[in-house]
Amino acid sequence: MTMFQPIGAASDRVMATLVAGLEIEFGRGAGEALAQRFMEAEESDFLWDARVSERWLGAYESIDEEDFELDRVAIIGRLDGRWFVAVSIVDGDGNAHGLMGRRSFRSESQAREAFEATH
Repeated sequence: MTMFQPIGAASDRVMATLVAGLEIEFGRGAGEALAQRFMEAEESDFLWDARVSERWLGAYESIDEEDFELDRVAIIGRLDGRWFVAVSIVDGDGNAHGLMGRRSFRSESQAREAFEATH
């Protein structure tokens, strides 16, 4: 029997799992600090993977004259026990390339209201 679980539902365990793995590798006490730094460095990917909904906002105009087109996509999700709304920069294959902004919320209803207002 195969069981599917959306990443948003599993994301509350992401930090705990990351900390546990890093503590095994680097020792007790170092895991939480390293996990926080890792999450910050890879924030765009973590948020994109933890999204529960997305909405296309339009093309992203890069000043770097990229060879490929990028889009701005509003996302909402839950990561490490907190709801977030963000604007991601995404390529045509659905890979996150960066963030234009992110806000955190205590409740799903606050996050959904902000998500609907994002443009």
